[in-house]
Amino acid sequence: MSTRPAGTVRAVCLGSGGIPKQVVDEAECTELGLVGDGHRYKLHGGANRAVCLFSTEDYAALQRDGVRAEAPGSYGENLLIEGLDFAQLRPDDRLTVGTEVLLQIHDVREPCKTLRPLDARFPDLMLGRSGFVCRVLRPGRLRPGMSVSVVP
Repeated sequence: MSTRPAGTVRAVCLGSGGIPKQVVDEAECTELGLVGDGHRYKLHGGANRAVCLFSTEDYAALQRDGVRAEAPGSYGENLLIEGLDFAQLRPDDRLTVGTEVLLQIHDVREPCKTLRPLDARFPDLMLGRSGFVCRVLRPGRLRPGMSVSVVP
């Protein structure tokens, strides 16, 4: 089974719960998410929502719409990815991150009112560009600079 290069991890982010999350040099990714990453609400986290992905391209689009969130982790993402075409991704797609981690997209991330402090237009402003939540099929270490590939 071959993969094709698709993107690069620009930031790995953790937080005690809610937003923002802080950038870290690396993190251990387990079946239940990144070690040290907390979730404020019951519907966040768990095996089907272990890792949250967001794209640098969506950051840029939201900034063009006047949202003042620039630091990685502002949207509560665990992995900020550049160059991956999120419009082509679907639930059940698998992504390799580096040589160890294998993720499977569970669903589109549903933007919630937790994001409203960033901009009063949220969560509506994020529709269609909110990222994804993933299962962890193969755990490992995550760090910025790792390649992200879609497994065909």
